[in-house]
Amino acid sequence: MARSPFLNQIREYMRMRGYSMRTEKTYLYWIKNFIRYHNRQHPNVLSSEHVVAFLSYLANRRDVAINTQKTALNALAFLYNQFLKQPLGDLGFTHAQKERRLPSVLSQQEVQLILANLDFRNRVIFSILYGSGLRVSECLRLRIQDIDLQNLSLTVRDSKGGKDRKTLLSPSLINPINELIAKATALQETDNAIGIGPSLPHMLGKKYPSAYRQIGWMHLFPSSTICKHPVTGVLCRHHLHDSVARKALKIAVKKANLINKRINCHTFRHSFATELLQSGRDIRTVQELLGHSDVSTTQIYTHVLGQHFAGTKSPLDQLSF
Repeated sequence: MARSPFLNQIREYMRMRGYSMRTEKTYLYWIKNFIRYHNRQHPNVLSSEHVVAFLSYLANRRDVAINTQKTALNALAFLYNQFLKQPLGDLGFTHAQKERRLPSVLSQQEVQLILANLDFRNRVIFSILYGSGLRVSECLRLRIQDIDLQNLSLTVRDSKGGKDRKTLLSPSLINPINELIAKATALQETDNAIGIGPSLPHMLGKKYPSAYRQIGWMHLFPSSTICKHPVTGVLCRHHLHDSVARKALKIAVKKANLINKRINCHTFRHSFATELLQSGRDIRTVQELLGHSDVSTTQIYTHVLGQHFAGTKSPLDQLSF
């Protein structure tokens, strides 16, 4: 099933249009599940009713989360609307409503406790998540050319929704990042000596055959192993896998004895936004730094603060006793 000509055609279609590897894997996963659910019938002979039946099965029989159900729908919408050119139209399908859950955030003291229990590399990773508001995948994909130590900024490439954005960089990270750049540079020189370099986006390696020798393309957090590029099959060094950071965080949280909160990599991004709003930063600025398309997504952090707008005080605070 994984090597079927039909799925290979979808894979090639997505790669020609620059979809990320993560999106490719996710969409193919749900398309395969959809075909299996309908007894391996070709999607050409299935209709929007079959799509609704599959989504209902996910919700009622497999009890998947709302966001998972939405991802499956996005995959099938891509399959029919774009690849097969058979628009689904209005499915008449309504997602179950998800109750709003406020994100967990960390205090400055809790962040310090966690960072103190991480090794050097992981401490820099989580310092960037907290200090710049990056997602863990965005942080690990950083290349040396994305770091501007003079203007104290980071450029996040091909983020959620395929967008690029700039965000701030703390001056306290200049020396640690310089140390990581020096290590990455030495590693690249060793790799280049045997004809290997960092993994390059899309087909850039074919367009610029010597790009792998340019220091700017080297990952700030390179993997410790060599692998085959998933598209070209060329041996290369990819960036660190996010499971490495997640495992390190789990150990650090346990050592810090912070067992009363749900803490994951994304918690540091939530904490970044909350701290900025608490210090009086404009919500539009925070929206831009986080890369949110809609300000309503950013507004969730005002509720984390227990305020409808950052900086708003209770009328009781104005009374003197």
